[in-house]
Amino acid sequence: MSDSEAPANRAAYARLPRDEAEAVAMQTELAGCVVVADGDRPIDTVAGLDIAYGKDSDAAVATAVVLRRSDLAVLDQTVVRGTSDFPYVPGLLAFRELPLLLKAIEALTVTPDLYVCDGYGLTHPRRFGLACHLGVVLDAPAIGVAKNPPHLPVEAPGAKRGDWTAIEAREETVGCALRTQDGVKPVYVSVGHRTTLGTARDLVLELAPRYRLPEPIRAADQLGRKRLADRAPAG
Repeated sequence: MSDSEAPANRAAYARLPRDEAEAVAMQTELAGCVVVADGDRPIDTVAGLDIAYGKDSDAAVATAVVLRRSDLAVLDQTVVRGTSDFPYVPGLLAFRELPLLLKAIEALTVTPDLYVCDGYGLTHPRRFGLACHLGVVLDAPAIGVAKNPPHLPVEAPGAKRGDWTAIEAREETVGCALRTQDGVKPVYVSVGHRTTLGTARDLVLELAPRYRLPEPIRAADQLGRKRLADRAPAG
């Protein structure tokens, strides 16, 4: 679906489906809204998004942390608590996490130029992972960075920082395995919306100067874990 054909009411994209069958149908339809192209607007600020779940509980903490790209300084951060209204189903994670993540984003006072999600984008069975869903709902650039290998076969990249290998499906490149630090496990990068894989790969490497995970996701993850620990009952 081209930009001109995209429906105007993007709020409908974020609605919860009634069941798994409707969720799959929604993903299949909305996958046509994903734009794989770099925009003209410079990327000066980046938001990392994450959700942390309590042990043996449906309670969740969604975090959004906005960093300045030039020096990785934190400009804004938000924490939203809640529960997930959609069950955990492989391939349908976005419906479980998107509502709380959107609330965390709405609470930000700084509008980021790019969103980095802890999850997949095009590297998804229906080419519509969490990063794609969020990007399409917001109509904003988004990248997926997953910690675990996707459902697709992928060769390990070389051992040096910056080495990468393509992730392909049906002769289409849908992501890459990227080594962000020498000798550490790779991360799995894919386009979410309004970016290209080359740009996504370069940005993730730039945003991970010292650790395996890019700093926006790392900061969001640490914030969420801390807030969960603050609310944990004394043992």
